[in-house]
Amino acid sequence: MTNLTTPSEHMALLDMQFDEVQPTRVSGSIAADERHHQPWGIVSGGQYTTAIEAFATFGAYEAVKDRGQQAVGVTNITDFVRPHKSGRLQVEATAIHQGRTQQLWQVEIRRPDDDKLIARGQVRLQNIDPKSA
Repeated sequence: MTNLTTPSEHMALLDMQFDEVQPTRVSGSIAADERHHQPWGIVSGGQYTTAIEAFATFGAYEAVKDRGQQAVGVTNITDFVRPHKSGRLQVEATAIHQGRTQQLWQVEIRRPDDDKLIARGQVRLQNIDPKSA
């Protein structure tokens, strides 16, 4: 059984925090500061893409774990809406479709102080038997 409450090294490196992890919704925050800057002094889009994948995957896993399955990303499309320099960002992932073999999730990353959209993404996931991975 996978433990989502203890951060992996990957989650710790990106400083992801989860407030809610449900089969149809995941919310929390990510760090977005100098540790995550590209050479030009703004947060790298890779930080957003990684967060979008993680938040969608955690929710998708919750949706299929009782069936003994895992959910693995097939496609991650991320749009970078505006630059950001520093400060934690809110992340909310919502299931759009949850079928027998695939799931589709949308994720938004926003500044908490003014609710401005920083990035948004869509992740398609395949529900698989963990033995086949």
